[in-house]
Amino acid sequence: MGKKILLNEEDIPKSFYNIQADMPFDLEPPLNPLTKMPAGPEDLQVIFPMELIKQEVSKERDVTIPDEVRDAYRIYRPTPLVRAERFEKAIGTTCKIYFKNESVSPVGSHKLNTAIAQAYYNKKEGVSALTTETGAGQWGSALSFACKLFDLKCKVYMVKCSYEQKPFRKSVMQLFGAEVLSSPSDRTESGRKILREFPDSSGSLGIAISEAVEDAVKSKNTHYALGSVLNHVLLHQTIIGQEALKQLEKENLKADIIVGCVGGGSNFAGLAFPFMKDKLTNKGKHKDTKFIAVEPKACPSLTKGRYAYDFGDTIGLTPLMKMHTLGSSFIPPSIHAGGLRYHGMAPLICKLYEKGFIEAQAFNQLETFEAAKMFAETEGIIPAVESAHAIKSVIEEARKNENKVIVFNLSGHGFLDLSSYDAYLQGKLQDSTISQEELEKSLGKLPKI
Repeated sequence: MGKKILLNEEDIPKSFYNIQADMPFDLEPPLNPLTKMPAGPEDLQVIFPMELIKQEVSKERDVTIPDEVRDAYRIYRPTPLVRAERFEKAIGTTCKIYFKNESVSPVGSHKLNTAIAQAYYNKKEGVSALTTETGAGQWGSALSFACKLFDLKCKVYMVKCSYEQKPFRKSVMQLFGAEVLSSPSDRTESGRKILREFPDSSGSLGIAISEAVEDAVKSKNTHYALGSVLNHVLLHQTIIGQEALKQLEKENLKADIIVGCVGGGSNFAGLAFPFMKDKLTNKGKHKDTKFIAVEPKACPSLTKGRYAYDFGDTIGLTPLMKMHTLGSSFIPPSIHAGGLRYHGMAPLICKLYEKGFIEAQAFNQLETFEAAKMFAETEGIIPAVESAHAIKSVIEEARKNENKVIVFNLSGHGFLDLSSYDAYLQGKLQDSTISQEELEKSLGKLPKI
């Protein structure tokens, strides 16, 4: 591991950066699923606090971070920006590679950045409990810890294949006081409906979202919290990129290429959006920076999905969002990157991708594990299998470029993914593909707008 570029506590950002303030185009609004008209605050208040609803539609460039939230960030922020010199040598590149190490948070990933903020805003509004979904378990762990910080109850619906593949993520959530259920479960109408149709369902983030939303709506003084996709979630994550900008400035460096993995899009947006401001306004040192969002070939919403209005969940309880989607009924193969098994993508990322500000890449499971092993051998950090997708892209970019500065988000560590790495080392993992027929069937069920 090479040089760490560190910041002090006073360098923790005092505000979140809202990219909508600098976008020269508008984002399509979410729609009420019944009327197909733009959703208003009254459509969202049943599951979100008003402050988050305001952040969802705000075009204010700088959104002040409350003191209580900033105090909680001091537990682990600012996070280091690290030069991966041994990794560079192993690749054989003249490029300089840096990674923002979000794995140093108490729960081992970037997800705590928004979990703390969401728990705070809900507590301030008098909510006593939160429900949520989780794929690989990073978001569930983060919200469980944040709820403990602000004395809230927490219930997590964990996608079944990850519930079985990553049992210790469940243990982490339970240690923080959360109730954890395998999804689809028999505790909700949504879960029971899926189990009737598909008794052996491996689950999906869309199904788990349906269960968590239904639970929140039916439970007293309970709200729902989402770990990615929505505008306010991406907003909270921009503390990552703001810190990274300061760290590069300390070394008088400019990022030529920014890379992040994408499932719902929050860790990529968190790093990329503060840099992308220059590209959107066509001024500043990063106006020519290349931004790469990396997804699995088993769940390729950006590279193979359709840009259309769709539900954020499987059952159809959420507002309709304009995004790249594989169809809300799509159940991805049971790849080990559970955090990337989402049928859609953050509307903000989709809009920026459509407008050409972001490039997208997709890789197979085995090649991402090979990249992760190379990174672990050289840098001594076992990456989350989601982050391994970004690492694979970095290797490819470093091999075809010279003397560039490449920055990627190490969104989390893989210490609780060791069963997945064990399967890889034993040769038990295989690549998963989705057929065009399967994709067309799912896309054929998109809502008619």
